[in-house]
Amino acid sequence: MTKLFQKTVEDFVCENCAIDVNGNGFTNHCPNCLWSKHVDVNPGDRAGLCRGLMRPLRGESKGGEFIVFHRCEVCGFSRRNKLGAEDSLEVFFEL
Repeated sequence: MTKLFQKTVEDFVCENCAIDVNGNGFTNHCPNCLWSKHVDVNPGDRAGLCRGLMRPLRGESKGGEFIVFHRCEVCGFSRRNKLGAEDSLEVFFEL
């Protein structure tokens, strides 16, 4: 049975805005521009083959949390993610 979430701590350079991002095991998008990368089948597993950039399309507030919706620029896959405390609210509210 495959886990639905795997904590994967890794740092990366954002392929959209080129900043260095320090991962915490829950980081799946750039805190500066909110772009992500299509690398997972299930969150944290890094089993995805696409590797396309995922554009932040829209945001919503639900139950006191901010949620950003991403869509892969290559294959069209969509996923939603919670914003973290370090994420740019300015960019979120521009979505």
